[in-house]
This record gives sequence, C-alpha cells and structure tokens, in this order.
Amino acid sequence: MHWRGKAFGGLIGLVAAGPGGALVGLLLGALMDIGLGRNRFRHESPASTAVQKAFFRTTFQTMGHIAKADGRISEREIRAARAMMDELALGERELQAAMDLYREGKDREFPLDVALARLSNLCRERSDLCRMFVQIQLRTALHGGSLGTAGRAVLARVCSALGVSAYEVIQMEALLRMQSAAARPRAAPVANRLAEAYEVLGLARTASDSDVTSAYRRLMSRNHPDKLVAKGLPESMMALAQEKTREIRAAYELIREARGMK
Repeated sequence: MHWRGKAFGGLIGLVAAGPGGALVGLLLGALMDIGLGRNRFRHESPASTAVQKAFFRTTFQTMGHIAKADGRISEREIRAARAMMDELALGERELQAAMDLYREGKDREFPLDVALARLSNLCRERSDLCRMFVQIQLRTALHGGSLGTAGRAVLARVCSALGVSAYEVIQMEALLRMQSAAARPRAAPVANRLAEAYEVLGLARTASDSDVTSAYRRLMSRNHPDKLVAKGLPESMMALAQEKTREIRAAYELIREARGMK
C-alpha cells in the first residue's frame, strides 16, 4: 500500500512546520512511494517499511486513546484529530484508515501498551522517531484540549514506553506553546512568553547569564540538523530539527533581550 510513505512524510512535515511543512513531507513521502513501487531505493528494507506502517497505525490509535482518557471525546477533540488528518491531505482510503484506527484506539480495552511496545521495538535504534511520535500526540492533544489529568497520564505511559523523558516533554510543550504565541502575538503577554522561553531552555529564572548561554549552546548542538543527520536522522525529518533550532534561538533571544545580555 503505497499511501504509507505520503502519510508518514506528511506527519513529519506537519509537526516540523505546520500545514506548509506537510506539503514538503508529502512530497518526500511521494518520492519514497515511487521508489518503493519501482524498487529504485535499494537501501529500503522490509524493516523500515514495518516502521512506517507501525508509526502510522499507532499514531492514530494513540490519538484516540488519549482523547478518550477522561471517558468521553469532545467535539473539540474530534475537530483536532480531523484537522490533523485533513492537513495531512490523506486520500479517501488513507483517511478512512486513520479514522478506523482512531476509533480502535478510543476503545477502553484497546491494548495501548502492546501497540507501543511493538513500535518501541521497531524504533529501538531511532530515539528521534520516538520523540517525534510524542510530539505529534502532544500537538494534537493541546489543540483538542485533551491534556487534563487523565490525558497526561496516558501521555506519560506513551513516553515511558518510548523512552522519552518528562524533561523532553516539558521542552516540547514549551516549544509548541511558543509557536502558538507567535501565531497570535497579541494574545500572549510578554511575561508568559518569557516563562515559556525559560522552559524551552530548561532553566529557572534565577539562572545566571552564563547558565543561559551554556544551555542555549548545548541545545543548539544537540538539535543541529547536520549533526542529527550524521547520526542517522532521515533527510525527511530535517525540517523538524530546523524548526526546533529556530524556536530554541527565539527563546534565547527573548531571554537575552529581557536581561540586557550582550
């Protein structure tokens, strides 16, 4: 089923840079599909195809499970899930598959831990992909208002299964909230944006200027696109790393300006 590459690429691009990024991801995914169909990419293995399939399936199953965590799914949560599907520009068959998987996941008896264990096993050498999976769930949950006590408890299970730390989730959420604030600058007071900037860098307001600079340099080094690609990050995920470095830089500049740092 050659739609998987487009859907997978779209997921990556959407998380990286919003709807515009989805178009880039879809293009990359389409190229992947063509290669799979014509056997042009000899490095493509059955294992990587299994990863794509598991990633797609578990993404929407988990999305449904988080939304139903408090016992019901609201209209806002449904809109957030559908918005994700629509922005991915899924075809009719892919859209139906995503909706079916979402319904599977919202079943109280759905074996989420089994699905996550399977994905974790397939991605055991791909921590970057695990972090991206969590970011997709976090982004949709934030938009759907699913992050109450029950939703966060399910998200914590997801993170535990995939080896993503609570500290990383705090940074992801801060980055996502900064993106939302940037889209609605008048709705976000400077004090709130500054607090989120400290969270992005993983610092308290009492941190010294040298601590701020050190944290910034450490995060920029860790998320540098070229370095991640050298470690095995697929080219199709480059946009995610680039977006992260832009947000980290924006957080640093906000703190630097507030402190009058040179």
